Formats: sequence, C-alpha cells, structure tokens
Amino acid sequence: MDDGASFLGFLVWYLVFIVAITFHEAAHAFAALWGGDDTAYMGGQVSLDPIPHIRREPIGTVLLPIATYFLSGFMLGWASAPYNPVWARRYPHRAALMSAAGPAANLLLVLLAFLAAKISLWTGILDAPGRVNFERVLVPVPSLEESHWANLLATVLSVGLNLNLLLFLFNLIPLPPLDGSGILGGIGPRGLRRLYDRLQDEPMLSLLCLAVAWKLFSYGPFFSLLLKLLHPGHRYGG
Repeated sequence: MDDGASFLGFLVWYLVFIVAITFHEAAHAFAALWGGDDTAYMGGQVSLDPIPHIRREPIGTVLLPIATYFLSGFMLGWASAPYNPVWARRYPHRAALMSAAGPAANLLLVLLAFLAAKISLWTGILDAPGRVNFERVLVPVPSLEESHWANLLATVLSVGLNLNLLLFLFNLIPLPPLDGSGILGGIGPRGLRRLYDRLQDEPMLSLLCLAVAWKLFSYGPFFSLLLKLLHPGHRYGG
C-alpha cells in the first residue's frame, strides 16, 4: 500500500473514531444535565464539537489512537465526560441512565450506518466482498472498483458499523470503568454500588477490570450476526 493510501486509511479511521467517541461522551453529558448534574455541561462536554472532548483527554483521543493505528492497524483510545459523584449516589437511577446514554449513542450510529449500507447495496453502489475483515464488510461494485469516492464510502461505512457496534457491546460489560458497571450499579442493590465505587476509586483495580473485560469479550458472534443481516445469502468462514 502506498503512503497516500495509508494516510487516507488513517484519516478515515480517525474521523470515524472521533465521531464515535464524541457522540458517546456527549450523550453521557447530555443525560447527566437532563438528570440535574451540570458538571459536564460546565466543562463543555454537552456538545458534538470534538474539541472539548479532545482537550479533556488528549492522550486517549489523539496520541493513543494514532500510535495504535500505525503500530497495529487498529485504533484504540478513550474519552470521558465528568460528573458529580455526590449527584450519582443521590440519584442512582439517573446515574444509570447517564451511563446507558453513551452505548445508546453508539447503537444509534450503528443503525444509521447500517441503513446507509443497505441503501448503498440496494442501489448497486456497494456489494458484498469475497473476504471480510473489520474495515472491509462492503466493497464497490466491479464497475466502481477504481472510483475513489466509492472505495471511501465502503471503508467509512465498514469501519463505522464495526467500530460503533464494538463500542456499544464492549461498554455494556458490567465491570468498572465500563458503562455497564454504571448501569448495573444504578439499578442494582446498594451493596453493589458501594463495591463499584470502591473499584472506581482504585485506578489499578479499574485497569485490571478493563483487561479482564477485554479478555472475556468476544466480538466474533456479533460480527457474524452483522454479516448475516448485512449480506443475507452470503456465507463467510469462521
């Protein structure tokens, strides 16, 4: 792959990544504001402008994604929206909704990308590939194989579908610091909330939980289901 194509691939990945995490964190911030906590609002996070989110977490939104992409071909990173822990303890159900709002935003992006992908398939712009991977679940039809815009559209939709689905599913795992722990802690018994609070207060334990969650997480079955919905009638090997 030449340098121009590699750089274009990076730009596509980074654009999709930034949109995904910006929607995710803005949804957290908006839900918190709606529930009575203006901490994120005062920090500028109730916004789809990525700049406040980048400014808050420059390592997770700039340095790490760039490094992981050029080292592994995959983009990892994080962002965060602040909230008042006193508010969260006082209103656990509202805090649970705040936690659920982030994954819900990624699910909305999945549905929008899926709809756009289906329209592109129905209109004969894109097609099912012979072999699939994370950034290649759609390809241009043969007559458009040399078209830059068709290849760009296929890559944007492929990465957008998979990355947002991954963020939605992974963040639902109920281990801190993932959103699933905030959802379960908000609607579960008080003892579980206290346990999660203690884990959140210990950065090393949070990192350990994150490592365990990633080890336990299997994207394979969900990826297979996505392919079946996207390309019914096509069969891909495991």
